[in-house]
Amino acid sequence: MPEPTLVYDDDCGFCTWWADYFDENTDIRIVGFSDLPEYPDLEMRLPRYYEECSHFVTEDRIYSCGASIEEALRRYDRDGPVGSAVTFLRNFEDYERIREWGYRHVADNRDRWGQVMSKTPPARRESEADDAESDTDD
Repeated sequence: MPEPTLVYDDDCGFCTWWADYFDENTDIRIVGFSDLPEYPDLEMRLPRYYEECSHFVTEDRIYSCGASIEEALRRYDRDGPVGSAVTFLRNFEDYERIREWGYRHVADNRDRWGQVMSKTPPARRESEADDAESDTDD
């Protein structure tokens, strides 16, 4: 695994917005669920039910769900306020539980969050392009 990789649901507009944010602002490699067959070594390392949440994969560790976003943000802003806040919050016993609750709350309401922050997901871009092409063939 040459570089840290964020694996995400590339059929979700809200998830795509975040993935594009990381792609544009970090050196983190971004891989959508639909692209995993192109990365068999990466796919093999993911948990069995990997489609339940995002994952941040490094050479020696896999962060899942809330921990995946936290680690991606921490690496993005290691010496800044986000990295400092994460380091501070990790000192509290209930932090992990609250982080995962927050992740699950947002993930379970992606349709609502997507009304505020969303991009056409790669998985849908391809199908929309196929639909447009078939419309012009008629």
